[in-house]
Amino acid sequence: MIKLESKCPEGALAQKWTSYKDSQKLVNPANKRKLEIIVVGTGLAGAAAAASFGELGFKVKIFTLLDSPRRAHSIAAQGGINAAKNYPNDGDSVYRLFYDTIKGGDYRAREANVYRLAEVSNAIIDQCVAQGVPFAREYSGLLDNRSFGGALVSRTFYARGQTGQQLLLGAYGALSKEIHNGSVKMYTRQEMLDLVIVDGRARGIITRNLVTGELERHAAHAVVVATGGYGNVFFLSTNAMNSNGSAAWRSYKRGALFANPSFTQIHPTCIPVHGEYQSKLTLMSESLRNDGRIWVPKKKEDAQKIQKGTLKPTEILEDDRDYFLERRYPAFGNLVPRDVASRASKERCDAGYGVGNTGLAVYLDFKDAIQRLGLEKIKARYGNLFQMYEKIVDENPYETPMMIFPAVHYTMGGLWVDYELQTTIPGLFAAGEANFSDHGANRLGASALMQGLSDGYFVLPYTIQNYLADQINVPFISTDQPAFDTAEKDVKEQLQKLLAIKGNKTVDTFHRKLGHIMWDHVGMARNKEGLQKAIEMIRKLRDEFWKDVKIPGDLNGKNAELEKAWRLADYLEMGELMARDALERNESCGGHFREEYQTPEGEALRDDKNFTNVFVWEWKGTDAVPEKSIEPLNYEFIEVKTRNYKE
Repeated sequence: MIKLESKCPEGALAQKWTSYKDSQKLVNPANKRKLEIIVVGTGLAGAAAAASFGELGFKVKIFTLLDSPRRAHSIAAQGGINAAKNYPNDGDSVYRLFYDTIKGGDYRAREANVYRLAEVSNAIIDQCVAQGVPFAREYSGLLDNRSFGGALVSRTFYARGQTGQQLLLGAYGALSKEIHNGSVKMYTRQEMLDLVIVDGRARGIITRNLVTGELERHAAHAVVVATGGYGNVFFLSTNAMNSNGSAAWRSYKRGALFANPSFTQIHPTCIPVHGEYQSKLTLMSESLRNDGRIWVPKKKEDAQKIQKGTLKPTEILEDDRDYFLERRYPAFGNLVPRDVASRASKERCDAGYGVGNTGLAVYLDFKDAIQRLGLEKIKARYGNLFQMYEKIVDENPYETPMMIFPAVHYTMGGLWVDYELQTTIPGLFAAGEANFSDHGANRLGASALMQGLSDGYFVLPYTIQNYLADQINVPFISTDQPAFDTAEKDVKEQLQKLLAIKGNKTVDTFHRKLGHIMWDHVGMARNKEGLQKAIEMIRKLRDEFWKDVKIPGDLNGKNAELEKAWRLADYLEMGELMARDALERNESCGGHFREEYQTPEGEALRDDKNFTNVFVWEWKGTDAVPEKSIEPLNYEFIEVKTRNYKE
């Protein structure tokens, strides 16, 4: 078992980050020009970090598998970004944002990291306003706020239903400035396939040019992985189809530890699955729960008629509607956290009250909001979301309630990092969704954008200097070293191995099968028998994949099937680790819901005595059982108690 050192500063909670900055090592401007940093990923965390490093004077290389940084999946975030500005004067504070985030994560996140996130949240808003991000404003001219799940205050800043896009454009502008100035070099259509370790330190990466097929070597004094999460292990998710966890997974296989891999977020408001051959799911923003009310029919016979198409939701009387979140959680109503809302929707559908032709949907209804606020006000707030829904479902949500159902959206697990966001490999840092650090067992809505920009703009520019301060005498790293030879050889051999299989089944055939296993056994509800079965099924599927996958084409030039096969090979290992992590955590907490551990009311039942900790895993080989280490979570400044969203 590895001893994990979180490096959290001593002292009062509110002073830890200030204390760290006051005592950290710095690099002077002349020496910054001698140091190179690789950033993998151009989403909010990666773009913000690269722009900040470039502004400081470091030499930066940034990589994306896309044709432009603007296409990073951060662009898909809709609802907003949290900050403790307290503009509505409704009682918010840095401490309350910190506490809500810890509580929302079901007390499974590191206290010091989460407080720092809340502490820098206000600076993020100032930064983005200065960049010209067009946040919504109220009549007085102040930035407007709306509510998100798990909070009793309105602290979410937004730009209609396009907040991620606008924030990413702001970061892209800052990044473009540094590219123009020459401090940052941009590499598009390049996918990281391996991490290079030289003398125990991260010193570079191996990439594949997705246009030419060529393998390339890139070296630096430090590497930042900011490639997002691994939700696509489920095949169907709200993630872009080329979003993947391979950069993080390859880092894990080179020695970085992986934390809490089973902590997966199921988002309650997604457009339901409509067919077996669907390739992805569409998110409907959590912001819709501000004004939309979630319900199902009270009578099972009404639900059955709706499923058969003989009854319309608009024909059901108000007294015959069950607003089940408002009924079960009167204090928070429709704005309970995502894990709570998702399980409540699943429970109603499992009980036979679901709607739609599959019975796997509930209604999100805006009738009351339109009557209260007027149609034009709702259009102003959510118009683009309503338009997107109508294009996909072919129903007018202003007139007919939306149908929604939970879907995989985000992964709270990721590479283990310390307070400095450094992994267990010196010189390898992980930012944003690629690390595990801030959200515990459940992320609150509007916190992903906050974490990505916090890590990129306000944390890494400090902490990476603390590492690089003793690297100033290390010359520019050469790629003509044995470690680069070995890494490139390993990558090429696996690519050739995939192409040599020449089987009969497509990559998507195997991925879809993996997705079914994951959703059925490692999804919203889990149990010991199902998790054990999942591990066996994934191993069997992995063996079949390596014997019978069909990949047309060759190594040269564009080969989308080869790209997908490489990522799926990682998912087939990752899925097993997720199931094993869930199997060994004998409690329910946040998005990890073990059916054996629940209250009589069906709520998550934690075991704080044995599981107030982080499960951290070390790679031991493809067919070997990984080694588990534990990071205890010590709460010095808050009382750990059962989450209550009823009162």
